[in-house]
Amino acid sequence: MRKNILIIGASSGIGKALASVLTDEGHALWATYHRHEPSTQANTQWVRWDAVNEAFPDDFLPDILHAVVYCPGSIALKPFQRFTPQDFINDYQLQVVGAVKALRAAQAALKKAESAAVVLFSTVAVQTGFPFHAVVAASKGAIEGLTRALAAEWAPTVRVNAIAPSLTDTPLAAALLSNEEKKKANAQRHPLKRLGNAEEIAQAAAFLLSDAASWITGQVFHIDGGMSSLKI
Repeated sequence: MRKNILIIGASSGIGKALASVLTDEGHALWATYHRHEPSTQANTQWVRWDAVNEAFPDDFLPDILHAVVYCPGSIALKPFQRFTPQDFINDYQLQVVGAVKALRAAQAALKKAESAAVVLFSTVAVQTGFPFHAVVAASKGAIEGLTRALAAEWAPTVRVNAIAPSLTDTPLAAALLSNEEKKKANAQRHPLKRLGNAEEIAQAAAFLLSDAASWITGQVFHIDGGMSSLKI
């Protein structure tokens, strides 16, 4: 079945990889970008949107949506005492309030589909505490709460799930993976001894959007190379 799918942040990283997977499957995409100019892609309508500072452009959406994916994120890492309260607010605006804006705008179109799905993104740092991750863990912890609350409220017609990756090799993580030494060191922290990549996370998201996942909702999936559950 050809689906109408909205991807927020589809021009880079996991969002870009997911857009490629979904268009290859024949779906129609409505996609947003901010800093990264999108490449031309079949069956995709683009709009520029600043999730922090702008209202969502409601007139951009089709009448019926079968899925929404919210991909924008940030990785701000430093000691807690160096974060200000405003740092927490700024990160929450991007990672949580931005998602709320998109989902509020899309809700009516999602409800018109017989069966719809939402995928949000958390992080391994919510359930597994890491130093210097206070800001990102706080925002993504809110995303996990939002995932479960909306899954309950929007059932049975809209499924809502989240993916919690560990560090993946994407432009968002470029500062942490800026050379081979850093990449090797971060890879060794994972039981599988390598970093994840955007395509692997995108495939997991595509599955959660598909009819094959029609009995899955309210879940947070740890796609993290074993980081959250294994010690070896």
